[in-house]
Amino acid sequence: MRNLFEPAASVLALAFAVMIGAALAPAAFAHDAHAGHHVAPETTRSTTDYAIPDVKLVRQDGETVLLSDELSDGRPIALNFIYTTCTTICPLTSQTFAELQAKLGPRQSAVHLVSISIDPEQDTPARLRDYAKKFGAGPAWHFYTGTRAASIATQRAFNVDRGDKMNHAPVTILRTAPGKPWVRLDGFATSDQMLKELRDAVAAEDRHAHHHQ
Repeated sequence: MRNLFEPAASVLALAFAVMIGAALAPAAFAHDAHAGHHVAPETTRSTTDYAIPDVKLVRQDGETVLLSDELSDGRPIALNFIYTTCTTICPLTSQTFAELQAKLGPRQSAVHLVSISIDPEQDTPARLRDYAKKFGAGPAWHFYTGTRAASIATQRAFNVDRGDKMNHAPVTILRTAPGKPWVRLDGFATSDQMLKELRDAVAAEDRHAHHHQ
């Protein structure tokens, strides 16, 4: 004989499962609210030429410098855009720069790592110094802030301006030497990808340094 309570029991079980799911969902979401940032989509590589504007920026040491001068010291460059209060993209891209720095080892001074703030009103040189320490930035890794106009001009020069810091996307821009094309990696580039792009240039720097010893 069929149990008359079966449908009711099934409905109760389903309702209970839905309640449990609803209770757990916010916790799971809170625990991994930025899960999309953890699994990096495939990186898109392109090459282009950027016209570097003569904008004045302020390094984390408080020195006012011309961006065009900072990017023309002859060394290979790896450049990204960050802001210190970012909790999603920036910590990941900054950690990747830290990994690149570590993999370069004794050759890390041969590559100029450049991180430019897209939130200059908040990111004072002092804040950038603290941020640099957090990621173990060495002497070849510089952080820059400045006026809002200078930050926007720089973002537009590298085609990364999204109108609002909350809309920014992960982009890494590399160049092996002044006059060479820029390599743009859209997405969460790995330190190995960056190293691959820079390896020949770093080796050339080593040969040049040994030749002049």
